[in-house]
Amino acid sequence: MSTVLAPADQLLYTPKEAATVLRFGRSTVYELMAEGALKYVKRGRSRRIRRGDLEAFVNGLEPLPH
Repeated sequence: MSTVLAPADQLLYTPKEAATVLRFGRSTVYELMAEGALKYVKRGRSRRIRRGDLEAFVNGLEPLPH
């Protein structure tokens, strides 16, 4: 039996999972990673995004002026 963690308990996210959490498209997440706006770790061919890096990215977003 596998246990599925709630997103808040998850430490690492695949780009697809990060896209779901951020409510962006998967290709947008890959673009953000490529331009260095979203940090990630790489192990072999796998890329994972730490929960803290997702939070830092969101906290760094500037709202548009009204």
